Amino acid sequence: MKGLAIFLRQLFFSCCFLTVPSLSCLAQEGISNYRQFFGTIRYQDKELLLLRSFEQNGKLNYLAADPQEMTTLLLPSQGLVVKNKGLAASLDEFKESPYMNAINAVRQRAAALQDAGIIHGFPKEKGVTLTIDLCPSHKALDRIIFTSLIAEFKKIEQPVPVAVSITGRWMLSHTDDLNWLKNLVKNGEITVTWVNHSYNHRVSASAPLKTNFLLEPGTDLNFEILGTELAMLQHGLLPSLFFRFPGLVSDQQVVDKLLTYGIIPVGSDAWLAKGQKAASGSIVLIHGNGNEPLGVKDFIKLLQTQQKAVTGKTWLMYDLRESVEEEFGQK
Repeated sequence: MKGLAIFLRQLFFSCCFLTVPSLSCLAQEGISNYRQFFGTIRYQDKELLLLRSFEQNGKLNYLAADPQEMTTLLLPSQGLVVKNKGLAASLDEFKESPYMNAINAVRQRAAALQDAGIIHGFPKEKGVTLTIDLCPSHKALDRIIFTSLIAEFKKIEQPVPVAVSITGRWMLSHTDDLNWLKNLVKNGEITVTWVNHSYNHRVSASAPLKTNFLLEPGTDLNFEILGTELAMLQHGLLPSLFFRFPGLVSDQQVVDKLLTYGIIPVGSDAWLAKGQKAASGSIVLIHGNGNEPLGVKDFIKLLQTQQKAVTGKTWLMYDLRESVEEEFGQK
């Protein structure tokens, strides 16, 4: 698998002639020149932050964010009045927003080797925010996670909100599973916040954490971030404002660099397979890539123990975007 990662990186550089900002060499379906672009616009009576620009079928488009509601959307450039200010000046316009409050909170935790980023939400009632990681794997998607959620909540909460942390390499080899998830969304059974989980998700069984995962020497963070976003768009997924570090491992330098892309790292205070217990407001982490049966089993058990509360609407699933908005809109 590491050989595949090296090949992909070499392909990326050879196609792009070492032009780091552009990922156009990977573009399919008419998407090219995907890059960072920071500015602001007024759209439908809202002030939005522009994060990326790209061309599709010869037309300029933007990936934009609503810093108040923590959502993203794609916009064609036609008719937009864009203020191209750069990142710092653009962020200054939203300094009182939940988005900026979340970024400031992340900066305070940036030196942590594990779990830097947001680890807890703020639900109005009891419940959790579920995040499902799809790291590279040859195993099939644990579909029981999603079917169990739908079965438990179909009478009181539909679509069921989940956050799926997805890697580029998982998308490469799991087309059927991804299409199955997209059909659940299309049919109104779940709603998904697509979280960037890096492209390659390198990991070493022997390296210490300080040189592992994205901290591995030679890691191209630009590709790990933008390559995954581009792959999302190519598969019809909308990149969110959130990023999950592989292994939840990072350092000050990597966090600082990540924030220059305008996205927010999300950790977890309830990684079930590690024995961490979910409490009200927890950001729960399980792996749905077939490699963590214990975490899946624990989550199904959690659903079963909360069955009465689910029926009574006192224990719910919360949308990651809304959880962060609630948490950091209180500052």
